[in-house]
Amino acid sequence: MSDTAEQGAERTDAGGRPEQVTPEEPAERSTEEERLLRRRARRISAGRSAERTLARLDMLAPLRERLALLDGADTLYDLDEPGDLYGNGVVAALEEKVAGLLGKEAAAFFPTGTMAQQVALRCWAGRTGNPTVALHALAHPEVHERDAFREVSGLRPVHVTSEPRQPTADEIRGFEEPFGALMLELPLRDAGFLLPTWEELTELVGAARERDAVVHFDGARLWETTVHFGRSLPEIADLADSVYVSFYKSLQGFGGAALAGPRSLVEEAKTWRHRYGGAVFQQFPTALSALAGLEHELPRLPDYVTHARVVAAALREGFARAGLPWARVHPEVPHTFDFQVWLPYGVDECSEAAIRQAEETGTALFVNAWDEKGPDLSMTEVYVRAAALEWTAADVRAAAADFASRLPKAGT
Repeated sequence: MSDTAEQGAERTDAGGRPEQVTPEEPAERSTEEERLLRRRARRISAGRSAERTLARLDMLAPLRERLALLDGADTLYDLDEPGDLYGNGVVAALEEKVAGLLGKEAAAFFPTGTMAQQVALRCWAGRTGNPTVALHALAHPEVHERDAFREVSGLRPVHVTSEPRQPTADEIRGFEEPFGALMLELPLRDAGFLLPTWEELTELVGAARERDAVVHFDGARLWETTVHFGRSLPEIADLADSVYVSFYKSLQGFGGAALAGPRSLVEEAKTWRHRYGGAVFQQFPTALSALAGLEHELPRLPDYVTHARVVAAALREGFARAGLPWARVHPEVPHTFDFQVWLPYGVDECSEAAIRQAEETGTALFVNAWDEKGPDLSMTEVYVRAAALEWTAADVRAAAADFASRLPKAGT
């Protein structure tokens, strides 16, 4: 059973709150769901208590630690100003900052990226007269949003490709039916956090323009693409008519997203934001955390990307030296600071090896869940953040060898 099931195996108590499950629960609670919940709790506990890890998953930290993100917020915004009301004040200041960072006329804050992108593409559909959105079959709205484009916003998604790579300009040019908007996820997470080359990206955009389609970037992680493209954020965002960015995926904020683009589009989007229930009364904690992320994390992202390449190479070397029959780091040279590791073992074997390594050595090499990709084939995502900068290539190779020693031997 995959760790995707583990992540989704959730119970609630009588008050509707998530029920905490610990490894010490009675053995009679042995259904598959309970087993996965216990493993998830054990994995999170082991990762949090480990002395060394490639990334600290801040979203799992206690509230006291999360609130520490706002320490020094008075240097980011005047805290003697009144709190925001329905998007003014600190929220408006954040919108202005994001627009400037991306080189766009304006930006609108949204509570979620799901809402931001639906609103953007709904607005574009009204302007083009075509509700068809061309996107990748592995794009986030198609995999993780429960058909929201279709069910909520009246959009019609069509798949340019389902191959685990970015689409090509020829596929855009040769697509068999008209579409009003092309949505590109940069990077494409479920294909391995993949990006096109700069030349490929400009060709993709050009091919959409040839078809009179607008271009929207799903840039949840756009912040971390500058190293791969060798371009600034404004240069990258300038290729698209509109861009969505997240404040928590790369910047460690509490949540939230922004939609940036032409001022007229952003003003229309704010109207739809209200209609979708996104005109939240006060959002200053989330807005302040986003400002903190832009101030402190954004300048460090290129260092994380560069070090991710060191980590990926060392993992390959460590696995090879350990004699694993087959192991894959994908992509071989990471495009961002996140990438995938594939191993020829079941989820149970990989999960147990990762958890035991963290528990027994204090080194957590793999802190994320493992996902079943086929018989005896599993994949996990590796995140490289500030904590990883303390690791040398030799450290990574040693940890990979230790992890491999905890996997079942071939033929056993």
